[in-house]
Amino acid sequence: MAAPSMKERQVCWGARDEYWKCLDENSEDTSKCKKLRSSFESSCPQQWIKYFDKRRDYLKFKEKFEAGEFDPSKAPTKT
Repeated sequence: MAAPSMKERQVCWGARDEYWKCLDENSEDTSKCKKLRSSFESSCPQQWIKYFDKRRDYLKFKEKFEAGEFDPSKAPTKT
């Protein structure tokens, strides 16, 4: 995979930011952000999408943890 140009990176990051903003405004309801998700996926390399998805999950976890809202009994378990 060739490295994305500066313009391609900016388009990707902009699409990611718009998608994340939609999720924030709609309480993480992905059904309301499908169009922005499609734009995000078409603007970014697949490997970046996986990284950004994991990054968002981590940042949301960290936010809850620091606010004292994390409940270990409701944490998803890996099988």
